[in-house]
Amino acid sequence: MNKFAVWLLTTLLLSFHAFADSEVLCEANNDCIEIGRWDIGVALGYGVKENPLKDREDIPIYVAPTIAYYGDSWFFDNGNIGYTLVEDEKFTINLNTSFSTDSAYFYRWDPSNIFIAGTNQFAVPTEKFAGPRDVSKKAEPIFNELEDRNFTLLGGIDAFIYTGIGIINLTVAHDLFNVHSGSEAKFKWLYNLALDEWRIEVAALANWKSEEIINYYYSVRPSENRYWSEQYQAGSTTNLGLELTTQYVINEHWELVFLARYTELGDKIVESPLVNQQNTNTFFVGTAYRF
Repeated sequence: MNKFAVWLLTTLLLSFHAFADSEVLCEANNDCIEIGRWDIGVALGYGVKENPLKDREDIPIYVAPTIAYYGDSWFFDNGNIGYTLVEDEKFTINLNTSFSTDSAYFYRWDPSNIFIAGTNQFAVPTEKFAGPRDVSKKAEPIFNELEDRNFTLLGGIDAFIYTGIGIINLTVAHDLFNVHSGSEAKFKWLYNLALDEWRIEVAALANWKSEEIINYYYSVRPSENRYWSEQYQAGSTTNLGLELTTQYVINEHWELVFLARYTELGDKIVESPLVNQQNTNTFFVGTAYRF
């Protein structure tokens, strides 16, 4: 079976074995944000975000803030700004911004390395999806210092569909600042489970990235290595991922948190001479305070 089939099968098995009453989830989790009120929290602990780029160190995580505000239509959620176009019991459609996750591998203080909890709209490792791939590259060890890959903000439309087996999130976004002029599309399934003081969220996602994005972040510039700048050909690709967030509520303000993410990098990313891993993992464990 190819990796997509295994990923899809995993998603379906998770959805049909999960159990919780979605209609009372908000009350059980105490995790909804009151309209017109700032929701601010901070988690202190230890975590690591693996960096798949060669000669780049993994990214340590000691502090994980969460900042959100929801008005009647406009909202701010962990650095992203959005506007709700349609809101219904079964679905929601928003205009929204999002961060470029690829730039996070090049900059320690990229927003994606700070707001690791994602967004509150969808309330976050596992075994490998597929067998090993041949990622051998012709020996060409000497690379000059990498040129900058600039941060950009993506903007587009997303939809949340609320079903009995979880929430489906569909997103299409494009580069707002013309840094790479690329586009992304994402499918994400997530399920929340509340058991007494425990909150558990599992998610599976597929994230398609256009050729422009892959070319900008993962192609080799001639100044970095002339040989690989001619040999590597970028193309669109799809990352697959699984996520788990576990919270243990101590009281109104304090909770223990554990977050784990696994991302299977797309073939065109793995083929890049700048990359020396087929996947990347993120984990964080700590104590969170909600103001």
